[in-house]
Amino acid sequence: MRILLVGAGGVGTAITRIAARREFVDHMVVADYDLSRARAAVAPLGPRFTAIRADAADREAVTGLLRDHRCDVLLNATDPRFVMPLFEAALASGAHYLDMAMSLSRPHPERPYEEVGVKLGDEQFARDDDWRRAGRLALVGMGVEPGMSDVFARYAADELFDEIEEIGVRDGANLTVEGYEFAPSFSIWTTIEECLNPPVVYERDRGWFTTEPFSEPEVFDFPEGIGPIECVNVEHEEVVLVPRWVDAGRVTFKYGLGEEFVARLKTLRELGLSDTRPVTVPTSLGPAEVSPRDVVAAVLPDPAGLGDRMRGKTCAGTWVKGVKDGRPREVYLYHVVDNEWSMREYGSQAVVWQTAINPVAALELVASGVWKGEGVLGPEAFPPRPFLDLLETYGSPWGLREQ
Repeated sequence: MRILLVGAGGVGTAITRIAARREFVDHMVVADYDLSRARAAVAPLGPRFTAIRADAADREAVTGLLRDHRCDVLLNATDPRFVMPLFEAALASGAHYLDMAMSLSRPHPERPYEEVGVKLGDEQFARDDDWRRAGRLALVGMGVEPGMSDVFARYAADELFDEIEEIGVRDGANLTVEGYEFAPSFSIWTTIEECLNPPVVYERDRGWFTTEPFSEPEVFDFPEGIGPIECVNVEHEEVVLVPRWVDAGRVTFKYGLGEEFVARLKTLRELGLSDTRPVTVPTSLGPAEVSPRDVVAAVLPDPAGLGDRMRGKTCAGTWVKGVKDGRPREVYLYHVVDNEWSMREYGSQAVVWQTAINPVAALELVASGVWKGEGVLGPEAFPPRPFLDLLETYGSPWGLREQ
């Protein structure tokens, strides 16, 4: 498989380090707006990896790159702003496509905390017929959350339950970063987007609806020493993906943010610093148009460079409640990464590494023909067992805990 990877940040760099150990990768072209980042990502990896400069917003240019480099698939490791131009470039070039975050949502104009407007991924699913006619696959939401969490949901439906009452993705960590008062372990741009937008909830009898940010707090006890953390509703792709392929009475996503992190996000919102609309800022060189959220991202440390200062573990998983053989059952399917291990083995901090391993494994299944399909499909559309078994061969085991 020949892959065009767009985005050489923390997740993109971790992808290259994982892919370098897999034989199915014939060649990976790593593209970034900052050529030095792309070069740094491929420098130690040998001739199967090439660095180039590319603007992810330029659909025509990316289409040309896919054709020039004879790439079979575009792997999108950029932030969600660039989903649609990259998605469209892959379709135009005749390549397959994979991303880890889906097209952006837009809140309901009058009732944002009650009704959905444009949901995450709606723009992509609207092009499903075009992808089917092209005979190409767009595998969307194939990171860790969404991604592995969705595979867990499908696995639970296939093998663990006869009826499912609720599926709840629960994410928590006990990571600390030495030397910083505030240093998010993942892209602050994406974190603001998903945490301050109206969270989406799905119920079988009601469909999709929204709530206030940080609603329905609950304490969830995470495994492998992480312990209890308060989790709250957050907008996330699993809630719009899972019900398309898995029959469940209710689907939620709750993030273990902690009170201090929630308070800081609320402050950013109150100050207008979460906004993406440019504002005019006077400078010594004259007025400049700047997005407040981009400023926040620029002044905070790059999450990809925090690994040496991070301590602890991160956990992604899917809690499922239902009935098996006439008896109530609850399980938590999960994946834990210790930052010390991921830094020692791959030189990547735990959160970005945990995200990066999943698209590589998925592409290996597509390359081998184990996962196949046409159109815009989520992880739930494919048999889960081959993916979970492949994770074991990557040295990345998952767990199951009866609740």
